[in-house]
Amino acid sequence: MNIPLPEALRDFVDNQVGARGYASSSEYIRELIRRDRDRQHLRQLLLEGAASGQAVTADQDYFDRLRETVRQ
Repeated sequence: MNIPLPEALRDFVDNQVGARGYASSSEYIRELIRRDRDRQHLRQLLLEGAASGQAVTADQDYFDRLRETVRQ
């Protein structure tokens, strides 16, 4: 894949490569893509959690009941 960038963006990428210790601009771009993928996955998990209903409070009583269930 070849992505042409305007000079200002190319300079920015080159500066990031040097400042953050990446071996190449390709490595830097791959890292950005991975982070975006991870961010989207986390967002999906958060949305699923929000849609799953009200959570149970994990207080001392909750853990006591859980232990009792395991003992039975």
